[in-house]
Amino acid sequence: MVSHSELRKLFCSADAVCFDVDSTVIREEGIDELAKICGVADAVSEMELVSRLQERNVQVFLISGGFRSIVEHVASKLNIPSTNVFANRLKFYFNGEYAGFDETQPTAESGGKGKVIKLLKEKFHFKKIVMIGDGATDMEACPPADVFIGFGGNVIRQQVKDNAKWYITDFVELLGELEE
Repeated sequence: MVSHSELRKLFCSADAVCFDVDSTVIREEGIDELAKICGVADAVSEMELVSRLQERNVQVFLISGGFRSIVEHVASKLNIPSTNVFANRLKFYFNGEYAGFDETQPTAESGGKGKVIKLLKEKFHFKKIVMIGDGATDMEACPPADVFIGFGGNVIRQQVKDNAKWYITDFVELLGELEE
C-alpha cells in the first residue's frame, strides 16, 4: 500500500494530471451549466492549480463523461488546449435536431476514463498520471492512473471519500504541495 507521503511525491512528480470536470473543475453538473453558459469565473483555485502545473511542464487534461461543447469552453478558460479534452460529442441532424451522442468516444463507454488514461500513456509515454475527480468513475480510472485524488470541494460522494487514499476538499491543498 502506498503511503500518503508517497502519494504526494507522485503528484509532485507527475508527467500529466487529468481532471474530471462536472462537480470537480466546475461546481455544477454539466447539464446545469449548459443553462448558465458554463460560468467558471469563480473557479480561482482551479485555474491557479492548472497554471502552476503547466508552469512545471505538466500536461493537463480534462476527461469527462459530460458534453465536449461545455468541456471545451471550460478548457479555454483554463488555458488547456482542446486537444487535451476528452468528452462526449453531441450529434445533430442537418435540420438541427438532436441525434444522440457519438458512441465512438471512449468516454461514452463504461470504464472510459481509464481507457483515455491508458491511451495517454501509450501515446505520450507518460510514466506517472494523476486522476483527480469527485466520482466513482474517476476513482475507477486508477489504475491505469498511478494516483487518484478524490475531490469533495463541490459535492461529497461518500464512496469516494471512504475509498480514496488521498481526499481533498480544496485545490489549495494541492497548490501547497507544489510549493513545498
